[in-house]
Amino acid sequence: MVADGTGGPVRGRPELSGDMPDHEHTGRADVVSVEPEQALSPVRRIVTGHRADGRSVILSDGPAPCRSAPPAMPQLVATVLWTTDGTPAPLDGEEDTAPAGRVPPMAPPANGTILRIADFPPDSAYDDVDMGQLFREIGGARHQEAGVESGDVRHRWFHKTPTLDYAIVLDGEVWALLDEDETLMRTGELLIQRGTNHAWANRSDRPCRIAFVLIDGQEGS
Repeated sequence: MVADGTGGPVRGRPELSGDMPDHEHTGRADVVSVEPEQALSPVRRIVTGHRADGRSVILSDGPAPCRSAPPAMPQLVATVLWTTDGTPAPLDGEEDTAPAGRVPPMAPPANGTILRIADFPPDSAYDDVDMGQLFREIGGARHQEAGVESGDVRHRWFHKTPTLDYAIVLDGEVWALLDEDETLMRTGELLIQRGTNHAWANRSDRPCRIAFVLIDGQEGS
């Protein structure tokens, strides 16, 4: 059977289950979400697995169910595609690590990862937004504080996570800001973020979609 991306589980195959326990995050804050005001199309997620006889199959194919947005900025849409709690990551089973209604905070747990796609509205949309409240709502208050402590903050989005991040621009353009430098990233370009204080500035007039792979890291290792 060929999957067409219009639904969830693929007929006649094992199904992903969304009853995984919550990740354990050190000092994690509760994430608050409202219905996203999504300007770009939903993200299609395809997850593979195995049948009981070991043959490889597609377990699910459809819009990613784990979508969220902070009440302070409903246009800031985050779609989590997958998470892991340790390394090596498990490759078997049918548990969905990013089901609907379960939104992880900004950074992954110890030895874990998060695959997240974020839609950033233009910077002009933040004119009346309380960024402290926004960071609290996305489970990133301590990462905002770390950004403030480590540099001269020149943009509202500055933050610092103890992670290695692969950031890939999927649609639109965005400025990647560091303490001393900045560069414009366009569709198809990639940044490797190594635990640095940074921010994302969308100086255009349309949303920018970025895929992030966040990997728990360690300074001085």
